[in-house]
Amino acid sequence: MKKLTMMAVALAALGAFAELKVGTVDMMKLVRNHPSYETNKALLTSTEKDYQKRIDYLKGELDAIQEEGKKLADDYRNPMLAQAAKTKIENELTEVQRRFIEQQQKLRAEALKNQQDLSELEGRLLKTQADDLKKRIAVFAEKNGYDFVFDSTVAVFGKAEYDVTAQVLKEMGVDPQKAAEKDED
Repeated sequence: MKKLTMMAVALAALGAFAELKVGTVDMMKLVRNHPSYETNKALLTSTEKDYQKRIDYLKGELDAIQEEGKKLADDYRNPMLAQAAKTKIENELTEVQRRFIEQQQKLRAEALKNQQDLSELEGRLLKTQADDLKKRIAVFAEKNGYDFVFDSTVAVFGKAEYDVTAQVLKEMGVDPQKAAEKDED
């Protein structure tokens, strides 16, 4: 009796699912063809270049301090140098070493901060873009009577006839053929 009841429930569920309208989308294709994709990419590249300029500047300062230390070390090795002058150079070397370590720490901290800031910016941009795509897909689904639209990467299998990526691209104002050509590049 229990098996018969479970079979009846399963058949009823299958009947209910047969009436559902389901679609899949290639989210990566939608992301790469979103109107803000190129702008976001350019912003990230520009920001990264700005951060790299700052890092290069700090590296230049570090190199200058290192050169200053090398020059002082060479001066210290001069056998003709009086003890008072050697003591003065030792003190200067200690100060240069302190500045060098401080600059290294500053460089590391700046690099870490830049990496975190860039990662946060990328996350915010992706979230904004993903939220917009979800809204667009929801509008498309409502307009076309879909009960579910899944990201095709989460489905183990999906028939090609369920893929509505091209239709969503059209709704976004993107030519699906151009999007396909873009993917090939």
